[in-house]
Order: sequence, then C-alpha cells, then structure tokens
Amino acid sequence: MGGESTTRTAPRSGDTGPVGSRTGQRLSGLAVALGLVLFLGGFAWGAVVYRPYTVPTGSMTPTIDAGDRVLAQRVDGGEIRRGDVVVFSDKTWVTNAPVVKRVVAIGGDTVACCSKGKLTVNGKQIDEPYLPEGSAAEITGFPTVTVPEGRLFLLGDERAGSLDSSTHLTDAANGTVARSAVTARVDAVVWPMNGMLGRPTGFEALGTLSSPGPLRTIVALIVVGAVLVLGGGAYGPVAKLLGGRSRSRTRTEPAGAR
Repeated sequence: MGGESTTRTAPRSGDTGPVGSRTGQRLSGLAVALGLVLFLGGFAWGAVVYRPYTVPTGSMTPTIDAGDRVLAQRVDGGEIRRGDVVVFSDKTWVTNAPVVKRVVAIGGDTVACCSKGKLTVNGKQIDEPYLPEGSAAEITGFPTVTVPEGRLFLLGDERAGSLDSSTHLTDAANGTVARSAVTARVDAVVWPMNGMLGRPTGFEALGTLSSPGPLRTIVALIVVGAVLVLGGGAYGPVAKLLGGRSRSRTRTEPAGAR
C-alpha cells in the first residue's frame, strides 16, 4: 500500500557469480596449462643444454671467483672460438677433475706475450678488459707458440696464479689442449648471480666470436610460465572475493507507490 516502506536488494550489473564467468574460468585453466608447459619445458631444455659446475680455484678471477657456480653449455670442441671460457679435462693438467680456462688461441694461431703488457695473437695486441684491473697479460711472459691444428691455447684471467698453458710449455704439446677435451662453454655465473659472461670483443679482429647460448630464452620461458601459472591459479580466489564483495553491496528502493 501507499504508506509502506520496505527495502529490497538489486543485483549489481558487474556481478558474475561466486567464481567468475565461465569464459574467465576457461581462460584461467588455459593460462595454467600453458604456464606449466613453458615452466617445465624451460627446465627440461636447460637440463639438456647446460651443466652446472663449481669452480674450485681463483684462476679465473675476477670473471669467476673460487667457489662460484657456473652454467656451461654442452658443446662440441669444434664449436669453440677465441675468447671462450671453457670446461675441459686433460690428465696432464689435472687428474679426474674438469678445468675452467679461457681460450686465447686456436689451431694455426701464433701466440706470444708480451707486447707493451698485452698478449699478442697473430701479431695483434689483444685488449683483455676481463683481467684484474692494472694487471699485465702475463707476469713473466713466454716465447712465441704456434698452436697445432685441432688444439687450443688457454690462459686463466688471473694470470699471476693460474696454472695454464703458459706453465705447461715444456709438455709434449707445448701447453696446448686438444679440442676434443672440451666438454662445455661457460655462459653465466649463477651463484652469486653475476649473470652472463661479457663478450670477449678483443678477439673480434681475429675472427668470429661464439654466439651466446639459449640461457636467456630458457630463463624467459621459466619466468613467463611461472607468471601464467600463478595468474591463472589466482583467478578463482580473486573472482570469488570480488563476487562476495559485489553481493554484499545493496541498494534500497521504496516499495510504496505502485
């Protein structure tokens, strides 16, 4: 009647139900599924392509310190280029343990030290910004060495204390290591999280440098996958929370004059 005054609730136009719309649920499910594929696929790809190593000595300081954890891409020795930091095994150097050094010359190169404090390869002075600040390319220097085909000449970045090719010059192979002894190329220091190794641009004048491995792509897949899984999984609880708030809001209408 005219004198009555009651209230009633009216649904808000944005109310989609307790757990969101069916389209939203389907999209969230797809996001979770795709995210799992990317996340697990990224880890699987990384496990196939990369191997972790702990570097026990400081011979590669400051590029890699003692105790650092690195990721090294599994490669064939034939893929190695000048400037690469590689993992190899050579019983004349160390028994039953991998070694990490930098390749400064490959088969056919002539390497010598030093010219105005710099390493020379094929007569060209090599700029090595990865060496410790203020240090020379070699403490004592060494005579000219011609690297045999199929072999590598390797030095540590901490030249003062590195047991590398320069200290094995009296070996039968004049300090060189066979390409076949290389098992991996270091891409990044992951603990501490120093990231990707810098490009050895000082060797560009001598030939093509190695291309970075797929580590950045792998990390991107894992991150995107994790975001999709978390975002898709959060849709239901968020939609439920928003739906509950929407229903709790009411508006009143006079029920009198009809």
